[in-house]
Amino acid sequence: MLATLQELGVVPSFSRPSVSNDNPYSESLFRTLKYRSEYPEKAFQGIVSAREWVAGFTKWYNEEHRHSSIKFVTPAQRHQGLDIEILLKRTEVYTKAKEQNPCRWTGKIKNWEHEKEVKLNPGNATTESNKCEAA
Repeated sequence: MLATLQELGVVPSFSRPSVSNDNPYSESLFRTLKYRSEYPEKAFQGIVSAREWVAGFTKWYNEEHRHSSIKFVTPAQRHQGLDIEILLKRTEVYTKAKEQNPCRWTGKIKNWEHEKEVKLNPGNATTESNKCEAA
């Protein structure tokens, strides 16, 4: 692997060897990519087929895949500001459904409020790098 990286002119970084969460966002994206049913079982035939596959994945990820951390809207909807109206309509639908059949609801309706800031692991206030810096 190292030889291939060097051949391609890529300078590998070993600043934190054996740490899988250097960039949790890219790690999360890579996991989503790997677990797609369309993920190729064999190597690509060439650079063109690889680019085509990645372009299709990117289109799906941004325009079709609904992300849980942004209340199940797509990144495209979020970036275009469409998510606010979508989430307001969801709140209306849930509120009306609860009014029409309150026996189906044991508590409040799902929170469809717009998330102003999104974090990958909101429960983790301190990351590994912060722990090292604090020590």
